[in-house]
Parts: sequence; C-alpha cells; structure tokens
Amino acid sequence: MKRDFIAVTDFSKDEIYETFRIAKQLKADVKAGKEHHYFANQTMAMVFAKPSLRTRVSFETGMAQFGGHALYLGPNDISIGSRESVKDIARVISRYNNWIMARLFKHEHMLEMAKYASSPVINGLTDYNHPCQIMADMLTIHEHRGTVEGQKVVFIGDGNNVCNSFLNFASIVPYHFVLATPEGYDPDPTTLERARAAGLSKIEVIHDPVEAAKDADVLYTDVWTSMGQEAEKLKRLNDFQGFQINDELLSHAKSDALVMHCLPAHYGEEITEEVLDGPHSVVFDEAENRMHAQKAIMVMLGNGSGANIQV
Repeated sequence: MKRDFIAVTDFSKDEIYETFRIAKQLKADVKAGKEHHYFANQTMAMVFAKPSLRTRVSFETGMAQFGGHALYLGPNDISIGSRESVKDIARVISRYNNWIMARLFKHEHMLEMAKYASSPVINGLTDYNHPCQIMADMLTIHEHRGTVEGQKVVFIGDGNNVCNSFLNFASIVPYHFVLATPEGYDPDPTTLERARAAGLSKIEVIHDPVEAAKDADVLYTDVWTSMGQEAEKLKRLNDFQGFQINDELLSHAKSDALVMHCLPAHYGEEITEEVLDGPHSVVFDEAENRMHAQKAIMVMLGNGSGANIQV
C-alpha cells in the first residue's frame, strides 16, 4: 500500500526518529561522496502552484542523488484546480511518475491529490502546513542539541503554516512550544486544541515576545507576510512591530540559544541581518537539512510501499 506524507502526524514518534537517523546517514554519505541510488530510474513530478527556491532545489537535487529524475511543473504548466481538476491531474501524473511532490495554496487540493494519486504524494507546503520544513527544523535541533524533547522552541511571528506544523509535531514528540504573536494572528484553533489534547507537550500562545523568549533554547521566525498575503503587508508590518528577532530579544534567551528561520528572510522586518549571520544562527544548516530530511522521508515512504531499502 502506498503511503503519503501530507502532515507530520502521518509518522509515529518512532518513525520520526527513524527518519532523523536515515537523514543523518544520507547526509554523511553525501559528504563522503558515497552514492545511494535507491530510486534509480524513478521519476518525481514536482507540482508547484507556489514557486520556491529551497523546495525545488532540494527535491530536484535529492532525487538526482537517488539516481532518479525530477520534473518541474510550474504554476503556468498545470493551473491546478482551474484548468483541470485536481483528481484528474493526480490520476494522470501518477501514471507517468513514481512520486509526486506538490507545493500548493489550498490544503484541500493536497488532500484530494493524495486521495486520487496512485503514487506517493509528499506535501511540499500548503497554506495550512509545511511538514517537510518542520522535519528539517527538528532534525537541525536534534543535530545541535542531541534531542528535541524538552527543548523550549519559541516561534516569534505569525501563527501560520509552519506554526501549525510545530503544533502537529508537539502532538507526537514532547517538547515546549511557545508562539509569540500579536493578537489576531493565532494558529489554527483546531490544530492548537488537538496538540494540547495530546497531553505530550507544553504549549503556550503569548502576545509578549520578551516574555516568550525567556530561557528559550531556540528562537525561530518566519516572514510576516507570506505568499498570497501581499495585500495585507502594510497592516502586518504595523501589527508585528516589536516581534523582530534582534540582539535585544536574543539576550532574553539562553546564552547558547539557536536562531532559526525557514527563509526567505526579510532583513529588518522579522529578523536583523546581524542575528541571522551571527554565532547563534543555524539557519543554513536548517536550509541544507531540507534536502536530507526529504530524502529520508522518501526512504520511509518507499519502504512503506514495499521497496527493500536498508540505510
């Protein structure tokens, strides 16, 4: 039976840690020049309703390292949900390709694609969540701290798709998650309640960034205005004043706190250039780990659909 990766909750806690182990091994293999053509001669259709630097490059490069080929389908190639129905697109391209990665606006389109595709579908982002990003983020914390459990991770910014994925992760693996956001920018209420109901993690939503940052192990941020929200930019710039990760805010976190950002960064808005380029930043480790985490997710899905892969 084929498996999809639509949300981090598609994996159990044990599977998440196995994904981290595989990602670290694959990363070491790349550094050592060792080839691992686990998906030789296979193809991946990459469906982009939203363009992206990291998602495209990391999946395309990772598929090449696996010995396969990735095909980029941009917003004008498909016009998903308008030129052709999602279910027909899913059924057609999975006849041609072994894998589908989709980066879409509407989460319901992702769910529909997974329902009708016969090939595994990997969620490269929707307006609701960003599971590949969160796996890379937590892999990075695991590399630098040896664990994610018990870490105080403070997300400074909008209760957006990345924030929702942090909450989903908190329902599987215990850690301390704090969202510091202006009033009116809280995360999806159902996701928040589900994460709290799991009873594993301490979860807080705070409207004071200084209070939130106290004794943080990780300070994390994202852009204040995401793709598709451009009409709200001026309002958001005003509402998020005081929610910037800068030297002053960083001083309230632990002395060895990590600074993270899923990129792209808007210097002078959600983060200063000095902090992102400073000694606390692991932002480019995090960006690199997108590829390694995603390759490990593919190995997990490949094993789940009957492939015999030992990493």
